[in-house]
Amino acid sequence: MNPILLVIPILSVLMFDLGLTLTGDDFSRLLREPRAVIVGLAGQLILLPVMAVILVVLMRPRPEFALGLVLIACCPGGSSSNIFSKLANGDVALSVTMTALSSIITLFTLPVVMDAAVSMTGAQSSGIHLPVGNLIIQNLVLMALPILLGIAIRKWAPRVAAKTDGVLSRLAFPSLMLLAGIFFIQHHVTIGAHITSLGLMALLLILLASGLGVLLGKAAQLAKRQRRTIVIEIGMQNAAQAIAIATSPFVLANEVVAIPAVIYALIMNVVLLCYVGVIRLRA
Repeated sequence: MNPILLVIPILSVLMFDLGLTLTGDDFSRLLREPRAVIVGLAGQLILLPVMAVILVVLMRPRPEFALGLVLIACCPGGSSSNIFSKLANGDVALSVTMTALSSIITLFTLPVVMDAAVSMTGAQSSGIHLPVGNLIIQNLVLMALPILLGIAIRKWAPRVAAKTDGVLSRLAFPSLMLLAGIFFIQHHVTIGAHITSLGLMALLLILLASGLGVLLGKAAQLAKRQRRTIVIEIGMQNAAQAIAIATSPFVLANEVVAIPAVIYALIMNVVLLCYVGVIRLRA
């Protein structure tokens, strides 16, 4: 089975579900609580990709894996991070605001960063090229339009939006795990040959992301619930978006580039579930 046939509807549904949860208040929070939002977005959109680049420079994986690690670092988490924030007794409203803003901002920043990453990682030598225009169009179609549709339904049919979100939010995690499972089966030889280095890179990135969230929250003197949300938002990345970009025949058209995103997604869920578990045990 071609993964792109599965990842496109999954990504679109996840973005649509995100739109179902958004209101104008979620965007205006940037003006009311700028410190927490700006700190979180800086960690998500700037510092985490920088950490991925540093790891790539230090560990020197093959170009496809290097590009894949930078790619997953540039795809901030979707609506699943809101659920994790709720489980951790974090600031769910802040989580929703960060998810909404980062999803929109990356429509414009991700093409720029990935264009630079293709050259920096040496991926061009492996025959990988990034058609920036195609990436922008794909992001608009698979992300922006579903989000706007969800927002419209939330505004004009709130009861329908609430019921639909109740169903879709339960399908998000199983869908991503199904996608990861298909990738593991199709690329088990490549993954098996590089599992140590790939697993280590992904683990280091998620641990650095979580540690970064802790440090930023304390440095900004945020409330405890906000700090928990910052940790989750910086660490949780949108694997579906990364896989869609890597495997799309209109963009990178390289399934190997998606492998780091798949492994990161699995390790990310384990690490953040442990984080949530520790918080709940302490409570």
